[in-house]
Amino acid sequence: MTAMIRDLDRLVENGDSAVTKAARAIALELLESGLKAANPKDAVMRHVLLEGNLLRLGNFKINLLHVSEIIVVGAGKATAAMSEALEAVLGERITHGRINVPHSIADRTRLNRIVVNGAGHPIPDESGRRGAEEILRLASNLRKDDLLICLVSGGGSSLMPLPRPEIGLEDKQETNDLLIKSGARINDINIVRKHLSSIKGGQLAKAAYPATVLNLVLSDVVGDPLDSIASGPAVPDPSTYQDAITVMQRYKIWEKCPPRVRRVLLAGKSGKLEETPKPGNKVFRKVHTSVVGSNRISCETIVHEARKKNMNTLLLSTHIEGEARHVGTLIGAIALEVGSTGNPVKKPGVVVGGGETTVTVRGKGSGGRNQEVALAASTKISGTDGIAIACMDTDGVDGPTDAAGAIVDGATTSRIGGLEKTIEFLEDNDSFRCFSRIGDLILTGPTGTNVNDIIVAVVP
Repeated sequence: MTAMIRDLDRLVENGDSAVTKAARAIALELLESGLKAANPKDAVMRHVLLEGNLLRLGNFKINLLHVSEIIVVGAGKATAAMSEALEAVLGERITHGRINVPHSIADRTRLNRIVVNGAGHPIPDESGRRGAEEILRLASNLRKDDLLICLVSGGGSSLMPLPRPEIGLEDKQETNDLLIKSGARINDINIVRKHLSSIKGGQLAKAAYPATVLNLVLSDVVGDPLDSIASGPAVPDPSTYQDAITVMQRYKIWEKCPPRVRRVLLAGKSGKLEETPKPGNKVFRKVHTSVVGSNRISCETIVHEARKKNMNTLLLSTHIEGEARHVGTLIGAIALEVGSTGNPVKKPGVVVGGGETTVTVRGKGSGGRNQEVALAASTKISGTDGIAIACMDTDGVDGPTDAAGAIVDGATTSRIGGLEKTIEFLEDNDSFRCFSRIGDLILTGPTGTNVNDIIVAVVP
């Protein structure tokens, strides 16, 4: 496999001893295997199988001789690559399709049967709205013997904006901006998005009923809650208009949001507007969903590859959240414990974690959450020999930087200028400049996938 980490060899050589270089090499190779497992095209090819005229998705199978039309729709950063896989599997059996992807991805994607529409991300735009309108139209025209394949991945919610008729795109843009800046969790943000949309929160599946729907999901949300990934266009929505109002009040943006948004949510709360389809609704009887790629799948792949290297392994969690520096300190402490006592896993050990941390910005520097996790971890393992900890965002872009993450070892603080200097960088949220100086940034460029963040600690 061609290395996705551009500077892998140099990052290995930055180790100051043979054992540290070996640990760095293992950590980076394991990250590569996690990225490979999250490759959208490979993920779809592993799950969608065509045997003659029989199309399989897990335990579900459908005879394509009994299908009139196959329509492909979707939205998200990874859906272009997912569509490439579908065209490779189904070819001319696909009648038509349309996906919304970021403009930068649309510019370099060429498909034969599926139209690729460039859309705004993270701020929804008019092109995205027009694309979403066409996606809903395609679904609405299906009959019971048709097949809709829905592709969903990270970024899909912003990329498929179709505001309710009572509000405009500008209202949704303003509300989206308020939610993001409020510090709201993605699950909470998507509760609001679903109740301001004509396509999210199961409404795409409702439009497609009674056609059969195959819903292929590449998860970018911790824990893989289907109703939250891209705001769940083809799965039941357990939330309500009241929940959306509660979210906006909790984050103190209710009074700040556009008046038309408040009117819609209040009308929905009072029963004047129809709710999003809930669990048990008949529109989901013919919907078959499969999570084809996720943080857990990538982390489990890393564990498998580590065992092939005769390493003892611990999958710590794929639900890691919280302040990045605190998570980094904890990971460093666990690595120290493995090295000194053989707990919670014996040496040679690999500890794997996944999720999505946050950074409370107090300083004036630049960086990303994975770089901050790594920098904090370096303060804990300072002075050790052989421990290596690598952290990265699987989409290749960690915060507002061009790095995916960073790698550290016991000599990192010394190379920075000492423990005190390292803490100064940490306090100023300046991890990017810090790692730039010592050449320990992990660089991949945009990977075309996103299954959150991965942490790998190697203790030889």
